[in-house]
Amino acid sequence: MTINISIIKAAPEHTEEISRICSIGWRQTVKGKYSEDYQNKNVEYWYNHKRVQEDIVKGIYTHVAMVDQKVAGTIGGVVSEPNISEIYVFYVDEMYRYKGIGRKLLDAFTKEHIKNGATEQYVSVEEENELGLPFYKSRGFQQNIQDKRYWRQLTN
Repeated sequence: MTINISIIKAAPEHTEEISRICSIGWRQTVKGKYSEDYQNKNVEYWYNHKRVQEDIVKGIYTHVAMVDQKVAGTIGGVVSEPNISEIYVFYVDEMYRYKGIGRKLLDAFTKEHIKNGATEQYVSVEEENELGLPFYKSRGFQQNIQDKRYWRQLTN
């Protein structure tokens, strides 16, 4: 069965779904690493509706993947220096993983940042992140020895 995926700009009407996807995704990423109390505080701080909506308006959340008028994933970040693309947030709803959505989100995000002058891309990934690390490594990201972040060279 083929699903119809469209990648569009994140907008305030996506707030609730972005908040839900990021909260669940982050909790899955850190399961067994942090206390329930810490997880609750972190989710409440970063993924509450007010914060997510403000970050959408500021352009932090840049794209969403839509499947049948439903948000299936999101990515966000900024060009932090003239040539540096930073991925701050990137989650796909678990119902839609392994269907090419992450690749499409990353491609749209990266294409926009290359247009804005980025030649390198960085992402911070939790150690032992079994969901994210294989994805990033398969797309050419390598770990920087000094700061443990993952990066890759970008080409047009």
